[in-house]
Amino acid sequence: MLKTTLLHPDILRIVARGGHHSKILIADGNYPAATKKGPNAELVCLQLTPGVPTVAQVLRTLLSALPIDHVNTMGIPPDDSYAQQGEPPVWAEYRDIIAESGEKLTLEPVLKWDFYQHVESPDHILTIQTADQSLWANVLLTLGCRVD
Repeated sequence: MLKTTLLHPDILRIVARGGHHSKILIADGNYPAATKKGPNAELVCLQLTPGVPTVAQVLRTLLSALPIDHVNTMGIPPDDSYAQQGEPPVWAEYRDIIAESGEKLTLEPVLKWDFYQHVESPDHILTIQTADQSLWANVLLTLGCRVD
């Protein structure tokens, strides 16, 4: 029996092969996960029912199990109608999860089209597709180094 909160066998297999600078996308339910991914990435679909699981739930689990160097959200282009509404509410939840993890990480938005380019890199190893219905909820993690 594993002691980690991360139990999904395919996710464990994929992240075990990852290394420093490898990228993991936690995608919301609106993300085009089948077409916007790196050439070396695998897709794990976790959609159970609308809203389950959320990106936040997956983020909390991955932060408890993996060394992470960077946490990027999909930033909103200034000409997008949603940009006038301010920051998406889910980003505050992500900051709380990061703080709870004890890691010294900052949530860093990357503009939408640049975000897609980061995801489509050869370093992208995994997309976890959630059923999150929040807008602008995508998170891209960059793996760090295990030092213990």
